[in-house]
Amino acid sequence: MKGDGVADNNETPARKGFHPVDGMRDWWADAPHWQRYGVYLALLVLVLILPAPWIGAFMSPYSDWTTVLIFPVGTYILLAVGLNIVVGHAGMLDLGYVAFFAIGAYTWASIGTTYGWSFWPTVVIGIFLASVSGVILGAPTLRLRGDYLAIVTLGFGEIVRITANNTDGIGGARGITNVPHPEPLFGMEFFLDPAPYYYLMVFAIVLVIVFSVRLTKSRVGRAWAAIREDEDAAELMGVPTFKFKLLAFAIGAMIGGFAGTIYASKAVFIEPNNFPFILSATILAAVVLGGSGNLPGVILGAFVIAWLPERFRQFNDYRVLIFGAVLVLMMALRPEGLLPSRQRKAELREGTGGMGALGAEVAGPDSEASAEVTK
Repeated sequence: MKGDGVADNNETPARKGFHPVDGMRDWWADAPHWQRYGVYLALLVLVLILPAPWIGAFMSPYSDWTTVLIFPVGTYILLAVGLNIVVGHAGMLDLGYVAFFAIGAYTWASIGTTYGWSFWPTVVIGIFLASVSGVILGAPTLRLRGDYLAIVTLGFGEIVRITANNTDGIGGARGITNVPHPEPLFGMEFFLDPAPYYYLMVFAIVLVIVFSVRLTKSRVGRAWAAIREDEDAAELMGVPTFKFKLLAFAIGAMIGGFAGTIYASKAVFIEPNNFPFILSATILAAVVLGGSGNLPGVILGAFVIAWLPERFRQFNDYRVLIFGAVLVLMMALRPEGLLPSRQRKAELREGTGGMGALGAEVAGPDSEASAEVTK
């Protein structure tokens, strides 16, 4: 009987708003450790067998599947996890993320070709320089919000690309050729065989995922969530918002630089046009499509964004049209993303667009537009 405080037994899960993804989350939250480790083991086995030819025959029949797994798939996933810290957790719209990717790539390419240094310590240098660049960009600009911050970061990405194009010391418009491969590690030769690069990329992604998860469950992650939901309220509650926003920029830049060093070592040749604005937009689309702020969703979104154009390569120029149509369809049907977190879905319904306010109220599909928007 309805109205007496007792739930109607005839009410189905669908009528209660139940979704299979929510059911999986509930199961995962209550799952014992042995079940969780079983899932982790199954994922590890899947990752190890993913480059198998019989999988590649379906997933990428027109390209070498292992190479596709390195770039664009693995690279996009690594970049998306880094951008998710800035956009998904801290709620800042960064349109120049490709700049940090370029800084990491140019660090290894220039040092490796000029001085002949080993790859492994140079990775640390590339990560450090990208992080410093994030601080340099963030220190004067993070007082801005929303569209203003987006425009500044977009400009920074273009500044880095144009600077590389006009600096003869790092190859200028000609780029840098004969970028060295990493030295052998555990008997694996990084030369013509793409498999060692695949496992290096997997190691980098796992390392970054563990680091990201630990951060988001810490005091830092809670501060980012408060800033994303309402920066002014967080400031009033004593959260040093500028410091934590700057930290998000620096950590996101570190991961972008890390991806850049691996990319340069595999590509052998880099030049400024490898780092266009559209790459930043593509990684941002991956974060939003997958579910901003939800790590499994971001990984899924990056995989889909990277894989779909390769899968439909036989359609030549029409594959871009198909790719765009799929994105538009997904955003129309699931604006919160493929695998959104419950918190992000709630933010979207409240009218914050699922990524924090970003400087303006955006009416969600289930919310009433604010009075300011409807004027």
